[in-house]
Amino acid sequence: MNIVHIITRLIIGGAQENTLQTVENQHQLDGHRVTLITGPSAGPEGSLMDRARQGGFHLHVVPSLVRPIHPYYDWRAYRQLLQLLKEIQPDIVHTHSSKAGVLGRRAAMKLGIPVVHTIHGASFHYGQSPLIYHSYVALEKMAARWTDHFISVANEMSQEYIGAEIAPAERFTTVYSGFNVDPFLTPPRDRDAVRDELGFTNDDVVVGKIGRLFHLKGHEFVIRAAPEIIQKNPRVKFLFVGDGLLREKYEKEIAASGLTGHFVLTGLVPPTRIPELMSAMDIVVHTSQWEGLARVLPQGFIAGKPVISYDVGGAREVVIPGQTGYLLPRNAQAELAQAILELAGDAALRDRLGAAGRALCQERFRHQTMTAQIEQVYQRVLSQRK
Repeated sequence: MNIVHIITRLIIGGAQENTLQTVENQHQLDGHRVTLITGPSAGPEGSLMDRARQGGFHLHVVPSLVRPIHPYYDWRAYRQLLQLLKEIQPDIVHTHSSKAGVLGRRAAMKLGIPVVHTIHGASFHYGQSPLIYHSYVALEKMAARWTDHFISVANEMSQEYIGAEIAPAERFTTVYSGFNVDPFLTPPRDRDAVRDELGFTNDDVVVGKIGRLFHLKGHEFVIRAAPEIIQKNPRVKFLFVGDGLLREKYEKEIAASGLTGHFVLTGLVPPTRIPELMSAMDIVVHTSQWEGLARVLPQGFIAGKPVISYDVGGAREVVIPGQTGYLLPRNAQAELAQAILELAGDAALRDRLGAAGRALCQERFRHQTMTAQIEQVYQRVLSQRK
């Protein structure tokens, strides 16, 4: 097949890594002709552009395809997408993210090209003002008219879109976001060496959180819970992996609490380091206030770690209370501290929950599984069009 993927930007993030892995597999494993169209990828989150340039597939950067809404640039991006699609003449267009999802689907519809759109996380979500929230719902309803089929990274994403009356249930298929599970099963570096490098001892219980230091990612809940946790169990240390505009703010709050010695912030790291950093942790926490289905959850489980997560997005599809981890109400503070303390004080419980999580997620989240299921969606869409 001749396939075009369109995404707003290739920063380091779950949606972007999902998209790039799909493109690589379709080109390298399945032998399709694949083109990836993206906008500029600058920012503190880091970029996947170097990896994309080495993928061997066709790559186009559209300078006007930027994340903020801007009528002039958006119109230019739409015209450029139209021109590229006319030149490439793909069999199918696969769009990702909000901006590229709207402009890309509109351009494909204009040219009569079948369209699949992946929902990595709903564009309308918790934390938005009512005006923004309902504006995005209206945009998604409009773009749904140009969409042959939706792929959701979690069942919960489909339910949100169905509940908002964007499209009926039969137009949604869940395909979990796949990745290379092998480095999480067997980390590339020795766990003790990584912990020593980070300043942790064998006696420390390391609670890790992976994610951008941005609003709605929930690092503040961990910081607020830390004084009580450390008072009751001084062995607990915290590892934040990622960077972002809130880093300085969080560092000041940690210092004001006198807990600088209990926190390690790695800053921006390449995705290839995530498996070894996950291996260095004893507990994985995910306190985001909004997500699709964060890849850190299955990654933590495949690494054999118990996970504590807020009940947002598709978290409940892998974090099963009493079996694989702790699923807490969004923004819960006291419950978060209690869950960390319970796991920190019980190594056998950590091992049991982590092993169950690995058994649940190991095959489900392989990247080969993901791309095989995506290909099935393409075939159904093309067959229905014919």
